[in-house]
Amino acid sequence: MNFFLYINRKVFLIFLFFVAIFFVGLVITKQITINNNFENVKIKMSNVDIEEPKFSINNDDKKINVTASEGNFLNKDEILLRENVKFKSNDFIIETENVIFDRKNETAQSKTRSLFKSKNTTILSDGFNIDDKGNKITFHGNSFIVLKWLLYLR
Repeated sequence: MNFFLYINRKVFLIFLFFVAIFFVGLVITKQITINNNFENVKIKMSNVDIEEPKFSINNDDKKINVTASEGNFLNKDEILLRENVKFKSNDFIIETENVIFDRKNETAQSKTRSLFKSKNTTILSDGFNIDDKGNKITFHGNSFIVLKWLLYLR
């Protein structure tokens, strides 16, 4: 005869009971692990409108790429760029910490310590203005200028 017909019902039910307990224990253990991992995750709420903004100022001669770590809208046209703000073109780089950028007029102004670097010039100033779509850069406050002179001998 068939072996399964001779299985004792009590033994079979006890076996099913232990299998069910095992699976319930597995589910509870997994749920506890998920809850502990979820509690370890820190939710960062920030007051930043834009994370890592990237855009450019375009004029007829050149393109100036602007990057920052974060930005906040001050109004419809103005954005406050903060932390690691860089203005980069083929000719120069300006680095600073805070800049107010006007999207409509494509102008920028900073009142924080700024570093201008180009091929033969380095300027450290207390701020700057970029006007006329990047064609005019004015440095403010105490400024330290280093000019590199090149001698050409024939």
